[in-house]
Amino acid sequence: MAGDAERRWAEQLAAWAIPDEIRSQAVADPWKLTPRLVPVPARDEAPGDTPTRRAALAALGDGGTVLDVGAGSGAASLPLVPPATDVTAVDEGDDMLEAFTARAAEIGVAHRVYPGRWPDVGADVPVADLVVSNHVLYNVPDLAGFVVGLTSHARRRVVVEITGRHPVSGTNPLWKHFWNLDRPDGPTADDAIAVLEEAGIRPETARELRPGFRGVPHGERAAFLTRRLCLPPEREPEVEEALARLPEPPEREYVTLSWDGTAK
Repeated sequence: MAGDAERRWAEQLAAWAIPDEIRSQAVADPWKLTPRLVPVPARDEAPGDTPTRRAALAALGDGGTVLDVGAGSGAASLPLVPPATDVTAVDEGDDMLEAFTARAAEIGVAHRVYPGRWPDVGADVPVADLVVSNHVLYNVPDLAGFVVGLTSHARRRVVVEITGRHPVSGTNPLWKHFWNLDRPDGPTADDAIAVLEEAGIRPETARELRPGFRGVPHGERAAFLTRRLCLPPEREPEVEEALARLPEPPEREYVTLSWDGTAK
């Protein structure tokens, strides 16, 4: 049974549903991300030195296995190779897992993939020394079960990264401009922490301001937002013009949450 913190979390997430009269005009899934929007650093590009990366490397030490939940194309896990020696990815998107597999093969790390939703597929997924899950929590209404599943699959640590505020909140002025729609602001990372604590997890927390959309080409950002706003592709120039007048904040707060795992 969900506690008060998880109920508040789920209610705030539900408020982000796009009204049917707007969603029905979309020509493509407005929520879908593509591998190009969550890129993995190039093979010759040094990964960013962030609190999340430092926490993950500290857990790995001289080496270990990694489970990446909501892996996308592997942005959270593959830059940990080495010292990571084996990486398992869980994701609902076949295109994401294909991108992950291609990059893992390119860098020559042992890897496997499990398509499906976490924690539904958890029983089939092996435990790992380190479990990572970056920018996934805001997609999870039943958050307590999700993080408990992460914990039970980590021998050493769980390391999670999310934004301080809901990642779509920066586009609220665009929704108002194109649809005269007021969008919510929550939930926040503090709301997520409250759910974790309610589930008996006391995470270590680190916060850092970083550029909001590092690695995403401007033109691709406009195309993505046109789709997210449920507008047809021919209105992309209008979105680009609106972005120039109503830009999203150049920096975001990123929050690292880490805690001990319970797997043997």
